[in-house]
Amino acid sequence: MALAAPSLPAPSRLSQIGADDVEALAAGAAIFGTGGGGAVWAAQRITQRSLREHGPVELIGVEDLTADDAVIMMSGIGAPTVGIEMLSSEDQASTLLREAEKVAGRRITALMPAEIGGSNGVSPLGWAARLGVKVLDADGMGRAFPEATMISPNVAGVRCEFAVQCDVVGNVTVAKTIDLHWLERHARAGVVASGGICLAAHYLLTADTARGAVIEGTISRATLVGRALLAAERPVAAVAEVLDAAVLLTGKISDVARRTEGGFVRGSVTVTGTGADRGRLQRIELQNENLLVLEDGAVLASVPDLISIVDAETGQAISTELLRFGQRVAVLAWACDPLWRTPRGLELAGPAAFGYELPYQPFERTRSR
Repeated sequence: MALAAPSLPAPSRLSQIGADDVEALAAGAAIFGTGGGGAVWAAQRITQRSLREHGPVELIGVEDLTADDAVIMMSGIGAPTVGIEMLSSEDQASTLLREAEKVAGRRITALMPAEIGGSNGVSPLGWAARLGVKVLDADGMGRAFPEATMISPNVAGVRCEFAVQCDVVGNVTVAKTIDLHWLERHARAGVVASGGICLAAHYLLTADTARGAVIEGTISRATLVGRALLAAERPVAAVAEVLDAAVLLTGKISDVARRTEGGFVRGSVTVTGTGADRGRLQRIELQNENLLVLEDGAVLASVPDLISIVDAETGQAISTELLRFGQRVAVLAWACDPLWRTPRGLELAGPAAFGYELPYQPFERTRSR
């Protein structure tokens, strides 16, 4: 039985994404990235250029899929700190698509972000424009997670038949693993061998297997959140309102302990309260994404619920690789998609999945101070 979770109201689904929509999508995807998924700055500009050159991409819903459709998830994989410096090549996405079609034995008609968070929620739109395919308005997480196992089709029991990985110099790996735990091990080893970042495609989905196995409407939702942020006079409050999130703390980053190892960014960040929050101190634990918020020994929020560190003035999300001493920030938290509060969802992405021997406590707005 799933734990109760409030659900965000489903936005009106957009029919397409054009170059003028990318700024809002990027701002919203950065918020949903919960620190991970890669910084959106470069992805935003590359995607805008692709959409200006090739035109808008069509967004479709799960209900629009036909028997002729095949959808592949596509994303970057690796350490976001490396992704700042090692940009993908224009050939990587087309290489992935060709290899995926070869393995699948059929034409792929649509891409889908593996995660709506960060650059991984933005780049697939540009790739789709260049490749001439549609985009499914959905993703596999409703946020960002660091490991291959932490994806909604895995929660739903849909098998991943294959995965394709390509690095910036053109090395291609096709993996057919017995489960996603093994895929994570093989994929992460390949990432490390390739310098810390790759592009990957996996989870071929059809009209039959996509239903109930993806988190729907998330590209439209991220764009809605981004538009609210960009138009607001008080951006942090506007984002909190549209997400039904709580502002856990407003303050200054007083310590960053961060390292890149094993294809991940790991560490913690400490935020010292200012203004009305003066005298309070919170520590946020990291593994690419923000995992836990701790204050006075108590857990205020934890995965799979969402935790985002944003600029206190602009409301723009700050990804883990860009956190710096002295930044003025606000810490936001809000409830995850109900799928992640099922027993299977918590097994894959609850605190224990990250090595924390803590019982999951659902975050609700009433826990804010």
